Amino acid sequence: MNFRELHERLTAHLRRIVGGGQLTERGLARLSGISQPHLHNVLKGKRLFSTEAADEILRRMDMDIFDLIGEDDLTERRRQ
Repeated sequence: MNFRELHERLTAHLRRIVGGGQLTERGLARLSGISQPHLHNVLKGKRLFSTEAADEILRRMDMDIFDLIGEDDLTERRRQ
């Protein structure tokens, strides 16, 4: 597990929220405090969130890093 993988998991989670109709890109941008054009580019894979922006998104969505790390990841880490 590395930071890049965590970023990809956060982005994938946000894509599922938007793709599933829970929020629009605009609504997610407002909720997260990230500009809609930047958010759009991140969701399309053209840009990355800064560490600060990713932390802010997690905070505003009432999530933390452990929401991105699954049970399987923890189990695998314990085996090493």
